[in-house]
Order: sequence, then structure tokens, then C-alpha cells
Amino acid sequence: MLLGWVLLLLFSCSKKAELPTDRKPNVIILLADQWRAQATAYAGDPNVKTPNIDRLASQSINFRNAVSGMPVCCPFRASLMTGQRPLTHGVFMNDVQLDTNAVSLGKVFAAAGYRTGYIGKWHLDGHGRLQFIPPGERRQGFQYWKGNECTHNYNESVYYDNADSSRLIWEGYDAFAQTEDAIGYLTQNAEKEDPFLLVLSWGTPHAPYHTAPEAYRSQYDSAAMVLRPNVPDQMAGRVKKDLSGYYAHATALDDMVGKIRNSLTQNQLDENTIILLTADHGDLLGSQGAYKKQQPYEESIRVPMLYYVPSDLGGKPGPRNALMNSEDIMPSLLGLCNIPVPETVEGMDFSKDILGLEAIQDTLALITCVQPFGQWNKPRHGAREYRGLRTLRYTYTRDLNGPWLLFDNETDPYQLNNLIGKPEFASLSGHLDELLSRQLQETNDAFLPGLEYIAQWGYPLDETGTVPYFH
Repeated sequence: MLLGWVLLLLFSCSKKAELPTDRKPNVIILLADQWRAQATAYAGDPNVKTPNIDRLASQSINFRNAVSGMPVCCPFRASLMTGQRPLTHGVFMNDVQLDTNAVSLGKVFAAAGYRTGYIGKWHLDGHGRLQFIPPGERRQGFQYWKGNECTHNYNESVYYDNADSSRLIWEGYDAFAQTEDAIGYLTQNAEKEDPFLLVLSWGTPHAPYHTAPEAYRSQYDSAAMVLRPNVPDQMAGRVKKDLSGYYAHATALDDMVGKIRNSLTQNQLDENTIILLTADHGDLLGSQGAYKKQQPYEESIRVPMLYYVPSDLGGKPGPRNALMNSEDIMPSLLGLCNIPVPETVEGMDFSKDILGLEAIQDTLALITCVQPFGQWNKPRHGAREYRGLRTLRYTYTRDLNGPWLLFDNETDPYQLNNLIGKPEFASLSGHLDELLSRQLQETNDAFLPGLEYIAQWGYPLDETGTVPYFH
């Protein structure tokens, strides 16, 4: 009851959306794990097969410069849920808990009369990766629940069914079973008057790369993989093999996107349902000689960001250049649904840009690593805290010692030529550094050593520099 009054107070002094319709559309968020923006056919990848997503992209608003401002699982998910940056919501590492008092996406939609559902990977609870998350505040406003905290075992993986604390097992490949459950949710809610918000959160194409069903793995010949030019020659064999598995997961998810869309059509929901397809971060997969995420390179920070908004709701399909960031998703969805944006939100509402009413002119995004951990916690791997900017043309990052990376992404799309230290680019570097300083000041980011933030939030670290998690 108290939470309801708090939300009501926040809404009463919130930023109002001014959109042309009072209709409350349904919303489906399709969230993949570690799917880089470059790994779709519509984005130009010569290897991968994604016909359903390509079709969705052709009918959607495509934020082709979208970034994951802190390219790690939990930080992105917390920003998606709160519309806040990592140093505000405090989830700047994996396996820590999002504040149960957060003004979250599920709570705000529920307070606005939506039925809310969550299926799949959660990774915001911090009580152990295979532990039961009970109904209530730890589920952040989601009512229907078929989820797990986190697992990378995609075949017969653990989940929990609503209030049942028994460990259950998804039958077969979990992305398939989760999608079937989502289709059941759509069917059950098709004729109800109240709108719904449904999050379908898949664990793939995150590693392990070679566990998709054989029908998908057999579609890719590792020897035929075309590598990005920034993959070192000595890594080519390993990367080709891993790419073939990564793409197999991606094509399996592509089929699931097709199933979801078919279900929307069959249930006559397609004309009043917004679809957001995105990912929490990318995967270097050998680019820059590295794997996975955290680092400020394009393959790590860039994510798909497709908003399918039916024409009846005012959607204006086509590319958008503005750099949407993780914290911008929540206010943009609220804007599209005519739900006031709480004052706790730090992100920008892109809904008018999505509807073709007003182009967003803000063309930069902050990128951050508060404290490197896990596979990127060793100095010999280049690990470092950083703050940076991604503009339409440039990527600039600074570590604790000063300027670190500067790339011209227009002339050097694979980021092979670091311009830091080159006299002819000193003026540009200085300008971007000044712009970054201004952004950090505006966002109250003092850019301290990572361990100071660890101490501030009281997070424990193990010997790998990672917050420990337990099954």
C-alpha cells in the first residue's frame, strides 16, 4: 500500500508525455543476452541468418547507433528497469541486488493498470544464480513469473513457476520453452480489457556457444565464417568455430521472434502491441583480440534496438541516428504508452522521435566501466576503469590516467587506429575530453577508482575481483 502511495506521489510530479493518442498499447520486450548489433543480416553481417528479425527491422524504428552504456548483464538490466545510470541504481557489477524500493518498469506499468509478466533470465536479485525469487518486492512489480536469476545451461535449465518454490526444468532448449510459455501468456490475455507488459528474456546467444540444437548448428560451417578485420590472425580458428555456434543460437532466437509475431497475429494483438527487440550488451568474439563485454569497443557496446510500433499507434518505421542508451528505454516505452515518466528516471524519452513527431538532436552517449571484473579484471588484459563518449562519429574514452582511446568510426569502423597521442588529433581529443568532463559533471560522476565505489556500496569481492555468486 505504501509503495502505491509513493508511486502516486512520484507520478503526480512527473514529466508528462504529449502524444497523439490515449490508447494504452500492449508492450513486449524481447531481450537477448550478449547479442551484438553487428550480428544480424539487416545490419550487414555476411554470416548470420535472421530472416524474421530482418523483417521486423524493416517494419520498425531502428536506432542503429544504440549502445549499452555499461556493457555488462546486470547493469544494463537495472538501467532498463529503472531508467537510471549504474552509479545511481548501484548495480555496476554482476550478481548484486537491485534496490527493492526502486521505481521500476514493472511497478510503474502495474500502477498504470497493466498486467505484467516476466519470463526467462532476471539477473537482478543477487541472492544466488539458481535461487528462488519469491513473489513481492524482489520481482520489481512483475505479477506473472516464469523465471530464473541466471544460468548459462540452455538445455533443461532451472526456472521457477510463479509462487512455486520448487526447482523446475524447462523442457529441452530453454529459449524454445520460454517462447512457448510467452505464447501461452499472449493467448490467455488476448481478450482481456487491461493491457499487458511482457518481458521475454532469453539467455542466448551468450556463451557457451555450442549448445544450440543440432538443426541450427548444422546451418553454419565454421570454416566458411567471414571474420571482422579486427580479429587477430592467430585467433582465427577459435573465433570461426565460436562464431558458428553463436550464430546458431542467434538463428534459433530468430525463429522465436517469428513465432511471437505469428502468435500476435493469431490472437489479433498485432495492431495494438509494441515490440522492443534489444540485448543487454554485445560480444567481442575475437575483435580487438578479446572476448565477451565490458570493454568500450563497438562489438561490446553496440546493441540491436528495434521498436515495432503499429501504424495505428503512430509508428514511423525507418532508421534513427540518435544514440539511445540503456537508461532511455524505460522513459521511451512509458512515453509510447502515455504513462507519465517518474522523476527518478534519468534517461531521455525518445517516444516523439519514434513516432516521427520530433527528431532527437542529442547525439552522444556515455559509456562506463566502474570496476572491471571477471574475465576482464587483470591488468595484463588491459583492464581499467573508464568513462567515455560515443558520438555519431567518434568513440572517446579516458581511464584514470587520462586519455586512452579515440576512434573515428566513420573512417575506421573496425577501430584499428587509436588516434590518442597523434599531434594532428590533439585538438579533437581535447574537445571530446572537455565534452566528457561536462557530461560527468552533469551526471554527478566523480570518476573515482572502482574500489571506492565497491566500498561505498558494500559489495564483497572474491579473488577474481568479482562479486561471488552461489547456486
